[in-house]
Amino acid sequence: MSSSTDRGRRLLPLLPTNHPLGRQAVTCEFRCGNACAHEAPNTSQNAYFGDVVKNVVTRRGMLKAGAVVAVAGAGALAMAGSAAAAPVHVDVDVDLDLGLGHSSKGLNWESVQPNTLDQITVPPGFQQDVVVRWGDPILPGAPKFDFDNQTPEAQAQQFGFNNDFCGLVPVPGDPNSWLMVSNHEYTTESFMFKDWSPTTITEKHAKIAWAAHGLSVVMVDRDPRTGKLFVCPDDKAKYNRRITLTTPFEVRGPAAGSKYLQTSADPTGRTVLGTQNNCSGGVTPWGTILSGEENFNQYFANASLVTDPDTKAKFARYGISGGASLRKWENFDKRFDLSKEPNEANRFGWIVEIDPLDKKSTPVKHTALGRFKHEGANIIVAKDGRVVAYMGDDERFDYMYKFVSDEKMQKGDSKRAREHNKRLLDKGTLYVAQFTGDSPAAEIDGAGNLPADGQFDGSGKWIPLAAGDKSFVPGFTAEEVYVFTRLAADKVGATKMDRPEDVEPSLHNRRIYAALTNNTDRGKAGKEGPTEIAPRVNNKHGHVLEIEERRSDNTALTFSWKLLLVCGDPKDPGTYFGGYDKSQVSAISCPDNVAFDNHGNLWISTDGNALGSNDGLFAVPVEGKRRGLVKQFLTVPKGAETCGPVVTEDFVLVSVQHPGEIDGASANNPLSHWPDGGTSQPRPSVAVVWRKDRRRICD
Repeated sequence: MSSSTDRGRRLLPLLPTNHPLGRQAVTCEFRCGNACAHEAPNTSQNAYFGDVVKNVVTRRGMLKAGAVVAVAGAGALAMAGSAAAAPVHVDVDVDLDLGLGHSSKGLNWESVQPNTLDQITVPPGFQQDVVVRWGDPILPGAPKFDFDNQTPEAQAQQFGFNNDFCGLVPVPGDPNSWLMVSNHEYTTESFMFKDWSPTTITEKHAKIAWAAHGLSVVMVDRDPRTGKLFVCPDDKAKYNRRITLTTPFEVRGPAAGSKYLQTSADPTGRTVLGTQNNCSGGVTPWGTILSGEENFNQYFANASLVTDPDTKAKFARYGISGGASLRKWENFDKRFDLSKEPNEANRFGWIVEIDPLDKKSTPVKHTALGRFKHEGANIIVAKDGRVVAYMGDDERFDYMYKFVSDEKMQKGDSKRAREHNKRLLDKGTLYVAQFTGDSPAAEIDGAGNLPADGQFDGSGKWIPLAAGDKSFVPGFTAEEVYVFTRLAADKVGATKMDRPEDVEPSLHNRRIYAALTNNTDRGKAGKEGPTEIAPRVNNKHGHVLEIEERRSDNTALTFSWKLLLVCGDPKDPGTYFGGYDKSQVSAISCPDNVAFDNHGNLWISTDGNALGSNDGLFAVPVEGKRRGLVKQFLTVPKGAETCGPVVTEDFVLVSVQHPGEIDGASANNPLSHWPDGGTSQPRPSVAVVWRKDRRRICD
């Protein structure tokens, strides 16, 4: 389906949302436990350093591209196959003649129009198809998906639910094959089971959901004749694997064996069953996958029954509170009952690493990278050979982090080098970011109007938290820093941010780009007001941050920064698009994940578009005269979130998460039928987009 909707008009949603942002309430309930409806867990009084230091770091010497191994941030795109909802046409004050005649290198396609259709919409000249859906068999001999007769055993052999991150690892010796690894962030039981309610949940429901979490490893091939990507047949699927909430994980790094990680089932504190709420992630230069555990707090019950005040305070900082959980898993496994196993929650919130090329390998939880609501982790190899991982804590008023390894990466693909590299994240130094604006506080008016120097910018520093067994935080042991990283970061005065999600280094210019999704609490009574790094109150559209570390050195402790985008309706004076002519850009709201194409352009997926359109995927140049020219590449079906993405020379992948999650909908009353059409149930999926003429995506 092309973007040939009526030009000059935008299709507004058929169904309203009661959520303060664009996301439907049902999604907020199941994905994050209605986090935005509760007080933000960060109650620290960290001061903003906007007027303390000015221009600590020079902005001269823009970073140059380095020869390092690429990081893949990924997602999956999907096929239009269902009946489209009848759109409502309403004139709006937005220029929709977007991007025509204003292409930048690598972005030579017509921008897609905002819409609320129940399909994937792509530019003219492009095709799309679904690669894999929730429930599709991926292990050899797995049963065909049967929505009305699903079992835990079947789900453990099938593609999981609500796929988010997607990454590609090349298959050795096969240039047209990849191992596609997808996270499965959360389950929406009311869309998985008919007649489901919190009062009717059964053990079977719970076990199916446990099997639907985790990750899927799927071998995919590309048809050289058509360009289509497809799941390999059983006889070629030797790498395929499911990792679920019952898969054993090894705990590694300086907090392994900590008293805070020990439970009755694991008195050693070194083996955890499963991973959950896996949001974004990255592909390492040595061919493994990093995955971030995010909104784990909502899955644990009966925090209110815990009496120890120190434990309760630590729970509160991670958003853990209350009695029974929504899903009632505590009824079927005591590890989800904090009154019985108070340390179990501490065993989630980590960066995990899996090796898709070794089906028998044990996945790892990395304690050296700290514990918080990880969106993900993405790596660059520094000039001295050490590796640096960048991370965001996806919560209102929480922080950005980086980790620098002690040891250097070994080059080559020998088994010895690869095993060495798989240990690089065990030892190093963990840092948290502190940002300083260079404009007077009086010039940050909360409406998004630019200060006198014409941009939101400043300097910053990375504050060390811990390295090995050494803590740099007064009053905290090293193991406390790693297990309760949020509290340690509070102590050293980290800068409060507006939901820092995906944070990725560019291999083209070595700068770091971060998606700050939104924060409608910014400026509310009792909350921190606008700052130069977060310049709008009631920030419902978010912004994109660009960091340049000193001397192009990713191990540096100081940096300069700019806001590349202040998102929203370009007609709004409180938006900013890198200084580009706003009449020529696509409107963008709620940036979530980022990736890069082979020209170094930044690609941005959105989550919770607060402008009345479906979520989408956008691209923007970060260099040259067209820096800031945002162009929309696609939209996803109604109710869905755009996750990933992966942008290659020949195709684009996006993860289409929670399609049809619209208030009032359920398995009994589906309001989307994507991707299969007819009267089918909506199914989260990975999809692929490519050019019909087989030219490269970014020609």
